[in-house]
Amino acid sequence: MLKSIRMSRRSWVAAWAVLCAAGLAATAKLNASSAPAPQPEKSVSGECAERIADIETQLVKAKQEGKGDGMLVFSRVRVGTEDDCRDDLRNLFRGDQ
Repeated sequence: MLKSIRMSRRSWVAAWAVLCAAGLAATAKLNASSAPAPQPEKSVSGECAERIADIETQLVKAKQEGKGDGMLVFSRVRVGTEDDCRDDLRNLFRGDQ
């Protein structure tokens, strides 16, 4: 029968410390290598820029009047038309400007 090898506490702690350091280093390397490439800025049409400026103005005005509860209602535009600013508005409210 094989005898089990006895390790001191210091050896166990040192082995775990080495494993943890290696794991942290590997995780940092993976996170750095998988960083998404920056997206090129998409230009916003003039009409969408006007709508976005109007919405931002309404939000500022509502905050100044003490109605800044974070809710803004506006009507929808027809889907499929060139003046559809849906993606630009989503980016505005997500903070992806």
